[in-house]
Amino acid sequence: MSTHESSSPITDADMQADADAQTETDTMWTLSRFDGRPSDAVLDGIIEVARAAEDADGHEPFNEQTRIELRRGENVWGVIVSTDQSADGEEPSEGVTAAAIVTGADGQPATIEMAVHPDNRGFGMGKDLTDTLAAQLEGRAVNAWAHGDHDAARTLASRAGLERVRELWSMRLCDPQALPATPVVDGVSIRAFDPSKDAEAWLEVNAAAFASHPEQGKLTRSDLDERIAEDWFDPAGFLLAFDDGTGELLGFHWTKVHPAHTDERGTEHAAIGEVYVVGVSPDAQGRGLGKALTLAGLNHLKDEGHQTIMLYVDADNAPAVALYDSLGFERWDVDVMYAKDA
Repeated sequence: MSTHESSSPITDADMQADADAQTETDTMWTLSRFDGRPSDAVLDGIIEVARAAEDADGHEPFNEQTRIELRRGENVWGVIVSTDQSADGEEPSEGVTAAAIVTGADGQPATIEMAVHPDNRGFGMGKDLTDTLAAQLEGRAVNAWAHGDHDAARTLASRAGLERVRELWSMRLCDPQALPATPVVDGVSIRAFDPSKDAEAWLEVNAAAFASHPEQGKLTRSDLDERIAEDWFDPAGFLLAFDDGTGELLGFHWTKVHPAHTDERGTEHAAIGEVYVVGVSPDAQGRGLGKALTLAGLNHLKDEGHQTIMLYVDADNAPAVALYDSLGFERWDVDVMYAKDA
């Protein structure tokens, strides 16, 4: 794929439904495709739409791997919506007002995520993006994430012929002071991740622990390095469990902190800790490491002063859901994957 923004709308045929819908409102818009990394201006616009959508909806519209692929410019393309007029039909409007991002190498299912700026919802931009993507992805297997189980997402998924195939629960713990102490596992020591010497061992254990996971198990050294370079990365919150006798890495708990911020409406949001990922080598399972590592990370976040801790877990992962339930986590929200075969 090329790594430049397309300078023209997609095609007249693709845009016919777009034009028909726009005649019913005072808001006019244009859809344009980019391949690879978009221009800095478009990337900034997508980030701004995502930030506004998160403030309005309570969750990010594009997951972390999508954002990394977008910056990297590999196996990614997208369609953006730019308005030619503001909602009142008077003032000109510049920049991105909606975006759909598509990731996935050729021959693999395409994964779609989409966001419409809250100020531009209700005009049909999501429908136009859906129709355009459906035409361009004809004959290819598709996965589409809806962050939040909303009626609008269900309607668009149905329009595109997608079926609900996966639920990813967001759970939250709002009273970490009640957490039990971290249990001691005989013959095991826990220490912080050292980027200079632990990366390859971690990649090996992560791949083994998540061999059947559609995203986590595929992380590469480049993916790890991208995350280490993020502002939120803190090795002190990336905990590794080692066998005292062999020195072998047995498992890990990687925590993350979402910093405090003030949204567009002036509402202040406190920092939130996250159980980013917990993994145990298949060879080390059955020793109580999963619970010990989970509590080690949770107590680290508690000791850092975080009053709310969040995590994501697949709804059908009954053992993990049961563990988090027992520790006081409650279901907060749900992300839904819709899909169809080629």
